[in-house]
Amino acid sequence: MKALQQIIRRVAENPFRSWALATLVQTEGSTYRKPGARLLVDSDRGTLGVLSGGCLEEEIARHGQKVIANGSPILVSFDTKILYGCDGQLKILVEPIPAAGPNGNLITEVERLLKNREACRIRICFEGDALGSELLRSDILLAEQRGVLIDTVPLPVRLLLFGTGPEIEPVTELAGTLGWVVERFGHPSELAEDFRADAQTAALVMTHNFGRDFLALDRLLPLQLRYVGLLGPRKRYAELMARLSEYRPLDVDPDDRTLFAPAGLDIGSEAPEEIALAIMSEVAAVISNRRGGFLRERQSDVHPTAAAASEEAA
Repeated sequence: MKALQQIIRRVAENPFRSWALATLVQTEGSTYRKPGARLLVDSDRGTLGVLSGGCLEEEIARHGQKVIANGSPILVSFDTKILYGCDGQLKILVEPIPAAGPNGNLITEVERLLKNREACRIRICFEGDALGSELLRSDILLAEQRGVLIDTVPLPVRLLLFGTGPEIEPVTELAGTLGWVVERFGHPSELAEDFRADAQTAALVMTHNFGRDFLALDRLLPLQLRYVGLLGPRKRYAELMARLSEYRPLDVDPDDRTLFAPAGLDIGSEAPEEIALAIMSEVAAVISNRRGGFLRERQSDVHPTAAAASEEAA
C-alpha cells in the first residue's frame, strides 16, 4: 500500500509529466510480489516501486521509457528460473499514464477514491487488443475473464489515536513508515459525531487519564471497529468497563475480541518505542486477520493464494 501512496504522491507533485505504469498482472511459481503490485517509470528511466527483488526493475524501466515515447501499452513476460534461478514466471503490463494536468488521470482518480475512503477497483486487461487499466464503478459485477485482472485496492489503514503521552510520537512515526493514515485527538470530544468507520479503521486509546479513556471508549465502542487498543493494565480496563456499564447499557461484550487491553503483542516492551512496536504489530496482525505468532510455527504458507486466504478468513 505504501508503494502505491508514493506513486500517487509523485504523480501529484508532477502534474505535467507523463509516465508509464507497470502492473504485475500474473504470476506462477515463486515471485517476490503478487498480482496488483505496481511500479512507476518516468521518461528518464527512473522508477518508483518494486516488482521483484531488484532483478527486473531495470528491464521494466527500459520498456517503460519506450511506452512513454510511443504511447502504446505492452505486456512483458519474465521467466526468473531461466534468468536468475528464482523459479518464477511473471507477466507485467506496462501502460502509458498521461500527464494529470487539470483533468486528472488514472492515478489521481485512485488518489481521490482512497482519500474519500471509497471502494477502488481497477480492471486491468493484459490480453487482446484493448490493453490497459480502467476504474470500475463500485456497483459493477464482473465474471472472471481470461486475460483480465480485477484489482481491489485496499484502503490504507486509518488509525484513530487518542492521547498525548510519550508513546504517541513513535506510534505516529511507525504508522507513517507503513503508509497508514493517522488521525490524532487530544480529547475524545474532537471525534466528529457523524464519524463513519470502515474495516480498515483501528483506534488506540493512550491518554493516561481515566476520565478521557472513559470518554474515548464511550465514543469508540458503538463504532464496532475491528481493533480498539487501550494502554494500561487489565485491572484499569476492568474498572473502565465497569464504570461504562453503570453509565449506560453496553452494546458490546466486555470480553469482545476486538478490544485489546493491555494493547500490544508480548515482546517484552518497556520503552515507549518498544511499546509502539508491540502495539503497531498487533494492529497490523488484526487488520490482516493474523494472530501475530512466530512465522516458523505457522502451518500454512506465509503468503497464501487468494482461495486459501478466503478459507483462512472464514
